[in-house]
Amino acid sequence: MKTGITGGIGSGKSYVCRLLQKRGYEVYDCDDAAKRLIRTSPVIRRELTDLIGPDAYFEEGGGRKDDRGYILNKKAVAEFLLASEENAHAINRIVHPAVFQDFIESGMEWMESAIIFESGIYRLVDRIIVVTAPEEVRIQRVMQRDGISREKVLEWIGRQLPQDIVRERADYEIINDGEADLDRQLDSLLEIINKV
Repeated sequence: MKTGITGGIGSGKSYVCRLLQKRGYEVYDCDDAAKRLIRTSPVIRRELTDLIGPDAYFEEGGGRKDDRGYILNKKAVAEFLLASEENAHAINRIVHPAVFQDFIESGMEWMESAIIFESGIYRLVDRIIVVTAPEEVRIQRVMQRDGISREKVLEWIGRQLPQDIVRERADYEIINDGEADLDRQLDSLLEIINKV
């Protein structure tokens, strides 16, 4: 049985995943995997270069042509990504399938994804846990963590699927409001899940 963990920015889903890891559960991080695959996959490199142009990657090592001789041009990719929603979707159509395949090949049973429904990767798991927190708590966490303005955090939250919709679609919820006991919730949830 494969389990997906999701939650909006500032909900604390990554913290919950670390608690799971302390309990011996290995969790596949979709965000980290996407960053790794964009840097290392020759297929993604070719497709992004076709999409964005030759500026998508720098060549290193005196023009070596092997796949290890390229470095992602983060600035060029970010500029393309942010230029339009259509561009963002085009990049996602290249990266998401590679992440899906990498997760399948990893053999892991747990997966963390902020965009589990938007990306379609929810289809690869049997159940979904959503980590939730009140919006004001989320705003304060992200402002402190990233040193950014309230307006920027609200902009990011606005780009994500609303927490209520994710909660409705998920099978289980962990409340991470700073008051509810996370360990107790997690222990209870694992007991339920491990009986299924």
